[in-house]
Amino acid sequence: MTQHDNSVHGSHDRAAQAPDVAGTGAGPGLGTGHDAATVVGVVGGGTMGRGIAETALRGGCAVILCDTSEAGRNGAKQRIESALGPVGDRLELVADTSALARCRMVFEAVPEILELKTTVLGSIEEHVSAETVIATNTSSIPITRLAATLSHPERFVGLHFFNPVPKMPLVELVPAESTSEGTREQVQRFAEDVLGKRTFVVGDRPGFVVNALLIPYLLSAARMYDADYASAEVIDEAMVLSCGLPIGPLALADFIGLDVLCDVADAMHAETGDPALVVPETLRTFVAEGTLGRKSGSGFFPYNA
Repeated sequence: MTQHDNSVHGSHDRAAQAPDVAGTGAGPGLGTGHDAATVVGVVGGGTMGRGIAETALRGGCAVILCDTSEAGRNGAKQRIESALGPVGDRLELVADTSALARCRMVFEAVPEILELKTTVLGSIEEHVSAETVIATNTSSIPITRLAATLSHPERFVGLHFFNPVPKMPLVELVPAESTSEGTREQVQRFAEDVLGKRTFVVGDRPGFVVNALLIPYLLSAARMYDADYASAEVIDEAMVLSCGLPIGPLALADFIGLDVLCDVADAMHAETGDPALVVPETLRTFVAEGTLGRKSGSGFFPYNA
């Protein structure tokens, strides 16, 4: 999924107070019988976006899912309903962020590309109300850098989910320097009480906690493969059998998506210059050839497409 939106940043005057996400402010709901406080938006219908949408639906929310691709929207709905069954008017599919005006919280979940995220976030801010919290699912880009592009950064925060979102219990809550304490508290309460997640508040550093540890590990395994240390099978089995891990690093890279791994590593390397975050050549070649892991049918290992 590639999310593009040509809207320019808005100039609406917004309240500096943190929005009351858990409140019962007046406003139109989604469909019939939904209070505005239950309506959340998700921008991006890919793996993470549809996972966030599914989790919000499981928590009793109504969801407006925005993706510019019709195939992306329909594919997301199909995957969500295969997990939940028919959701009726609790899920609305839209192509433009202007439809998010009814939302009390919006999650941005587009690919890990700085310019794309800033464009999408600006478009979200242009259309949502003063009562709306905006959260990014970035896994590597500093939240303060994204916040600096917004007119009202006090109601913006990072909320990093893990794949598969409905099953993984952890989220990293990452306030920017400008995030208000009220916004942080409300988003934490929403993540825990509505989405059922365990929330760790972490510092705004490239990769936060999990990816700062995970991405160098995965790239190190890819380098070993690149340098012919051992086969992919041996590298993974060695880590599973010696460290008690449920999955080896190369199979995990395939599950994440090799293109996603490259994007996250590149974003973290741009911030830190850490040589451990340089993507190995074989991994670049895989991505250029469309060998992306499980989702494409092959990566370090073959899969049934």
